[in-house]
Amino acid sequence: MEGPSPENIKMPERPLFLCVLANTETAYIEGLSAAGKTAKLTDYTPPGDAEVLETGMVVDVPILPMTPPYDTPTPALITRVALDMTGVPHMLVNAGLKTLPAKTVPLRDIGGAPGKDIREAIAVPDAQGIFERGFILGRELKDKYDFVMIGESIPAGTTTANAVLAALGYDGNVSSSASTNPLELKKQVINEALASSGIKPGDLRNDPMEAIKCVGDPMMAAVAGIATGLEDMPVILAGGTQMAAVFAVIKHLGYETDNITIVTTCYVMNDTSAHFATITDKLDAKAYATDPGFGQSRLQGLRQYEAGFVKEGVGAGGAIYLTQMFGIPIEKLRAEIELLCEKLSKYGDIERVK
Repeated sequence: MEGPSPENIKMPERPLFLCVLANTETAYIEGLSAAGKTAKLTDYTPPGDAEVLETGMVVDVPILPMTPPYDTPTPALITRVALDMTGVPHMLVNAGLKTLPAKTVPLRDIGGAPGKDIREAIAVPDAQGIFERGFILGRELKDKYDFVMIGESIPAGTTTANAVLAALGYDGNVSSSASTNPLELKKQVINEALASSGIKPGDLRNDPMEAIKCVGDPMMAAVAGIATGLEDMPVILAGGTQMAAVFAVIKHLGYETDNITIVTTCYVMNDTSAHFATITDKLDAKAYATDPGFGQSRLQGLRQYEAGFVKEGVGAGGAIYLTQMFGIPIEKLRAEIELLCEKLSKYGDIERVK
């Protein structure tokens, strides 16, 4: 079901962009996630995204958020520019980080721990607790804002999302931050994860929190809790198949979902290796895809998005949607993104972790 276009959204008076940050040791499986130069360095991706979102640059995190050889930028850069241009405030939520960003980056900590490798019997022991504390945060935000957009940063999150969808009975491939989706590796990991927890596809259709506990990640529990705590407020889940999995959790918990729209980028929607549209249709979820037109960019790094690299993350698709709600031309947004890309690329290779 196609969601409302940004120009048809009633302009909120008190909007908020919220980004939930976490890690899962599932990302340590080599070849699974492209959100880091090596599997172990994915620990730094969410805190690095937080620093970029807050400051426009990395501060303490020792990894420059540009992927060589073409300086393909983290999607946090897109979101940073969009929030600057719209003036929409943001909040960063720690749902289970391995490494914290700089102390100058404000975090709302909801007491989560990093997720385990989903091939272990239990991946998120405190899934229910994270959900409940997220729900409390959602109820708090409901009194202060009239529109909330929720993004995420968690390497290997598409694999954990696929596992949870499978546990709930939804079949289909999820997208990837890599240009070539490692589907066979993902399927192997998901099959091993379900087997380690004694789950067959569809077994946990009526117990989605158990699905997160067994084969999910802390981000999913937190976002599901926050979104449900917001009750009937307009909510946008800014992300691709990971947010489709969160939507499925909310739906199977029995909460109302009419107020929720999933917004992603065209790079996820058009990913022929994945089944984003099919999954959202099965969920009867409203979904919308934004197109930043990076194929027309003067920077090769941004054009890499068109080639299938990165695609989405840190709420980038939703942040683009925000600028369109505010009537900002896509060309102007793209020009500002290019300027920040060039600024970051001037720092060169600052990697200090071997």
